[in-house]
Parts: sequence; structure tokens; C-alpha cells
Amino acid sequence: MSAFAYKGLDLRGKSTTGIIDADNPRQARSKLRQDGIFPTELKSEKEKATGLSQPVTLFAPKVKLSETALMTRQLSTLLGAGLSIMEGLSALIEQTENEASKKAWVDVRDSVKEGSSLAEALGKHPKIFSTLYCQMVRAGEASGTLYKILNRLADYLENQLRLRGKIFSAMTYPILMMVVSVLILLFLIAYVVPKVTSIFADLDQALPLPTVILLSISEFIQAYGLLLAIAVGIALFFLKRHIATPKGREQYDRISLNAPIFGRLIKMVAISRFTKTLATLLSSGVQLLNALEIVEQIVGNKVMEKTIREARGNIREGESISDPLKRSGLFPPLVTHMIAVGEKSGELERMLQKVSEAYDNEVDTVVNGMTSLLGPIMILGMGFAILFIVLAILLPIFEVSQMVG
Repeated sequence: MSAFAYKGLDLRGKSTTGIIDADNPRQARSKLRQDGIFPTELKSEKEKATGLSQPVTLFAPKVKLSETALMTRQLSTLLGAGLSIMEGLSALIEQTENEASKKAWVDVRDSVKEGSSLAEALGKHPKIFSTLYCQMVRAGEASGTLYKILNRLADYLENQLRLRGKIFSAMTYPILMMVVSVLILLFLIAYVVPKVTSIFADLDQALPLPTVILLSISEFIQAYGLLLAIAVGIALFFLKRHIATPKGREQYDRISLNAPIFGRLIKMVAISRFTKTLATLLSSGVQLLNALEIVEQIVGNKVMEKTIREARGNIREGESISDPLKRSGLFPPLVTHMIAVGEKSGELERMLQKVSEAYDNEVDTVVNGMTSLLGPIMILGMGFAILFIVLAILLPIFEVSQMVG
């Protein structure tokens, strides 16, 4: 049975599109007519995937992580209910509304039907299913506990989504306030201040220092503001290109970890991701060295990647996992101590999970604390800037009024 993408008209004459399973185009058309759809165009998904007759789009639909987590949870439920992989995938495809996700799962089902394992079929879509995902599925297939592994994988993806959502929602308000404040200040200095302070041009007296500073800033922005914006844009462009190189990315990640305010948060998020991912892989039956190789690829920080790679080499030579992590200086003593205890007691997965939970809670605390502080700090900063502008404008007026008086 193959999948066919169709376009057609329903009984009310409205256009409709979708995907239907059938052995051949004739059967697909017959099924569509039985469902009250009159097909105007019908193509197999494989033919459509070649792109020979499809227009090239710059913004191709993507599958969100939340969609993958939901589909993983549903597939786990279906397999746990006793359905075979083929039956589970078919049921999953029928209830999927996202076209990009549906196409990926249809291709996965076709590959499994042709003899590939589920992990191999998922590996053909690396933008949707990560190395971690495929390795865990492979371990589940080998151990005969695929639905349990998928359930654990869904938990992992949902935890990552929650952590990402917390950080995003917590930082949205301060960033928005910062952008609005900067735009307001630029507007005041570039357009309002020159018109108000033009009355000072005819005064034959020295202006107060705040007024001189404000006028100098205003004149500089008016004269060189556009050039400054272009220069900043060019600098950001080349900085982005430098960060895209391996050396530049490592430098950027190292600076990020040592940043005064956000460095601690970035390190905690990376450690939480490291411990949670490693615990998930080990509890799913993946060997330690293979698990570390996967974690190295998804930890998201080149400095930590290098540390994990070196630790993997040391472990291969017979060393424990905690010692090289401790020597790196990136992992706090609490983390390395709990890992060492887990190794000695044979409960490494449980210790890693506890470390992950502890750091998740600490991330929540730090993010909430930073959010509660950044708001008032930005308001105070904005207040001082406006106060400076008001004083710079009013001081000459007070001096003139005193001279007249």
C-alpha cells in the first residue's frame, strides 16, 4: 500500500487536499469518491518528493519539536495497546493534520514495509528525528520494549520543550522592554531634543554640562546615526560568519559560559541537558560510550562537546566518567560527586536523573530571579535616562529665568 497526495472537490464544491493510502491510483480515486471527494490531481508521495513538478519554496513547512513529541507519545500508546508497528504507523498517519509531519511518517512506514528497521527509517529524516531519537528507538527494538522507550522519549522531548518554554517566556518581557526603551530614547534624542534645544542657540552664555553632553549626543546621532547603524549591521554579519566556523563557535561558547550574568544560566542548562540525555540513553539500554557520543552531538556547546569527547577517550582507556569531567572544571563538584557515587553504587542513571532534576529546579529559580530583577533595573535605567534629558533641557531655562529675574 502506498500513499497518494490528492487535490479535489468535496460535495459542497470546496477545494480540499490530503493524503490517502491505496494500492494503486485507481483504488485511491475510488476511495476518494466513496468519501465524497472528486479528485482533480493525484500523485504518489514518492513522485511528489522528487520535486520534478513542484515549485521551489524558500519557506518549506517544518515539523516542530512539539509535534514530534505528540506523535511519539501517540505511537507509544498505540504500540502499548498491542498494535504492530505497521498498524501503529498507519493509525498515526490517519490522525496527523500537519502535512510535513504526515509526509515524514508516510515515508517511515514505507521504509519499514520495505524491510528497514524503524530506527533506520527514522534516520532518513535527520531534521525531524535526531541521533538521540534514532538511537533510543534502535535500543528499544533490540530489547523488545519499543513502546516503553518511545514513552520515555516522549517524556524527554516534553521536558526539553518545557525548559525551552520557561526560558523563552521569562526572557521575552525584559528583551521587549529593552528594545522599546532604546527606540524611545533614540527618538527623543534624534528628533525631540534638537527642536526643544534649538532655543539655546541664540543664548550668549555657556550651557550647563548636561545640556552640552545631550546636544553632542543628538548631533552625533543626526550626523552619523545611519552610518553607525550600517557599521553595526556589518559587524554583526561578520561576527555571525565567524561564529559559524568551528573556531569561532568554540570561542563564542567559551565566552558565553563565562559571561557575568547569563553564563551561569547557560552552564546550568547545558549540564541539565547533558545529565538528562545521558540518563535517558543509559536507562534505554544504550552503552555508555555510544551514549556519550550522542550527548556530545546534542549538548549544544562546543566547549562541553570537547570535554565530553576527551572524557569518552579516557573512559575507553579504563578511567571512570567522573574524573575527566572533574578535571575539565566545567562541571561543579556536586555533579561529579553524584556521578562518582552513581558509578560506585551501580545507579548511575538514577544519580544523573537526580542531578538533572536539581538543575532544572535551579534554572527555574535563576530565571525567575533574573526576570524579577531585570524589569525594575530596566525601568530605573529608563527613568535615569529620561531624567537626564529633562534636566539637560530645563537647566538652561532656569538659568535664563534667573538672569531675567
